[in-house]
Amino acid sequence: MTPFTTLTGIAAPMPLVNIDTDMIIPKQYLKTIQRTGLGRALFDELRYDRNGNEIPDFVLNMPQYRNAQIIVAGDNFGCGSSREHAAWALLDFGIRCVISTSFADIFYGNCFKNGILPVVLPQAAVDHLMEDARRGANARITVDLAAQSVTASDGTAFAFEIDPFRKHCLLNGLDDIGLTMQKAAAIDAFEARAAAARPWV
Repeated sequence: MTPFTTLTGIAAPMPLVNIDTDMIIPKQYLKTIQRTGLGRALFDELRYDRNGNEIPDFVLNMPQYRNAQIIVAGDNFGCGSSREHAAWALLDFGIRCVISTSFADIFYGNCFKNGILPVVLPQAAVDHLMEDARRGANARITVDLAAQSVTASDGTAFAFEIDPFRKHCLLNGLDDIGLTMQKAAAIDAFEARAAAARPWV
């Protein structure tokens, strides 16, 4: 997993509340177990019409937001069903951070497992960043995980809280497999002892 340290990038404003996982990645894309290729389908029903043509006024189709790496969203982002594909699609598109006043619990956890930083801030801070994001590519937001701060293009900084263990994992690029592999030597030693004690197994 790619570590998350400091990100300075374009933020896309998505003020809708209750953006659920079906909006993020519709159910017809859940057949795949591949983590790549889903960026094309991110927000499929909002980005494309029935003929597959882009809807020009959807934020991620606008030229100034096509390379967005941050989403500033309304309350309760990622609610709905517990599909990890939602995090996969965001990451494959290039989104590394989502800022909101609150997240659905399962989606929140899935973000950390896939290298995305979900930042919870008070409404006033989200409103400030939302207005900043509406300025387009000229306004870049900086997210510093080590310092636990989000800085708007005007220099206004907002502190956020994060679980220390999840912070450690993101900073070091450790997903569940990476965490397990840190114990590889101990696992190998256990397997060797078990094989010696029970060679018939």
